[in-house]
Amino acid sequence: MINNLIIRIFSSIILIPLSFYVIIKGDILFVCFLIICLIFSLIEWHKIIVNYLIKILGILFICLSFYSAYYLRTINTTEMYNFLFIVLVCILTDIGGYIFGNLFKGPKISKISPNKTYAGVFGGFFSSVLFLYLIMTFTNLFNTFNFIFDFKNIIYILFLSLISQIGDFIISYFKRISKIKDTGNLIPGHGGILDRIDGMIFVFPIALIVIYFFR
Repeated sequence: MINNLIIRIFSSIILIPLSFYVIIKGDILFVCFLIICLIFSLIEWHKIIVNYLIKILGILFICLSFYSAYYLRTINTTEMYNFLFIVLVCILTDIGGYIFGNLFKGPKISKISPNKTYAGVFGGFFSSVLFLYLIMTFTNLFNTFNFIFDFKNIIYILFLSLISQIGDFIISYFKRISKIKDTGNLIPGHGGILDRIDGMIFVFPIALIVIYFFR
């Protein structure tokens, strides 16, 4: 448990800054990064899913999600901050869920994902709101975004966090059906690409709809 946590933290220290550098840099670097992640995601999905119809639907959805991510990041400069914002919500939700779930444990939510607890769900919501507030209050990262930390946007953060956690559960469901712990072993301490972006692939298409039709 402790060894896995150390490996997980070390991997995150490397991957998170690298990913943010690629996102901010944009252009061909970002496109190549997306393509590589897409390829590995599709390979992992192909390996864990046996049912042909579900496999095809999943492939189409993953491609749609990556296109949504590409569109959000590249449409204009402002959307880059939208993209960063969405990624941060997903990362903070994941970190908060992991830490709170392991610290407080408590009742499990479902047999679908036996490691998920109500404490973890609360931790995901709490961390995404708290740390985004701190980032926006004490850094100038989102100054160009003109984001006002009001009730409406707190609801938006909670909504994205909820979708991210639902995505996590859905991928966990398919992993449980396939009787595997992780979708792959590409990332030490984390598993495969899908293990890390399971929430994001559901958040990006929905966030795109929210941004262009409801905000």
